[in-house]
Amino acid sequence: MHQYLFFIGEFPVRAYGLLLALGIICAGCVAYYIMKKDGRGWHTHIVDFCIYTGVAGLVGARLWDVFFFDWGYYHNHLLEIPFVWQGGMAIQGGVILGTIVGIIYTKKHNIDSWAFADLFAPAIILGQSVGRMANLMNGDAFGHPTGGNFGIIYPETTLAYKTYGAQPLWPAEVWEGQLDVLIFVILLLFSCRRHAKGQVFVLYAILYSTARFFLEFLRGDYVNLTMGLKSAQMTSLIVIIIGIIIFLYLEWKDRKDRKAEINTSAAVMDSGEINKPANKNKRK
Repeated sequence: MHQYLFFIGEFPVRAYGLLLALGIICAGCVAYYIMKKDGRGWHTHIVDFCIYTGVAGLVGARLWDVFFFDWGYYHNHLLEIPFVWQGGMAIQGGVILGTIVGIIYTKKHNIDSWAFADLFAPAIILGQSVGRMANLMNGDAFGHPTGGNFGIIYPETTLAYKTYGAQPLWPAEVWEGQLDVLIFVILLLFSCRRHAKGQVFVLYAILYSTARFFLEFLRGDYVNLTMGLKSAQMTSLIVIIIGIIIFLYLEWKDRKDRKAEINTSAAVMDSGEINKPANKNKRK
């Protein structure tokens, strides 16, 4: 783990910021490819969309961490809130604010928000996977001690070392990044089958929240508990429950709309068959 890749004069180039930027770029590239293959011309919006939602995601991720996870520290250190290189970016806040800005953008440009979100969902989770590399290099989002001689021992300059010293820690951020790749593959496969509009994005939220819920048992960077669960676990549970409800509703609505469309087509065909003899008799 190297927090500083190199220096330009006295200015440090941090692995954290570089990999976060790389995550946004990777997400944009994947989204561009998927949307160009889709053929609706939405790929022309990707650069602007990624800039707006990327900035919103970073701001939302930071504010969520500050106010929901670490307010006990930051309310006494307000000037350190912008210091993102110290660690402290909550993906929940990033997705929420990024989604809000994304909806505003799509509405402004007359783009179907649900359909766009379905195409963009695999790109989001791949970008998150790269983002976890940033956490590893920065020594944050770390696990708690394994209690054995296996695990990651972080450098002395990291928050992980300052919290637990030279104890081996669970590789929570590494495993999350790997799970993100698996979710990416699942979303691509699910996209290939017939599905209701919006289901791919909702499935992304469900799968990631499920993975995050269980990985939180290994995380050691904060221990704020609510009803015996960490705040991130409570958030994940809420997203899973609401996500399943929305997923099933979208499936029901899609089947209902398809059935109505079939009935309408059948009615039109029957009407045409009934009118044919009448037209023949009229010509005679």
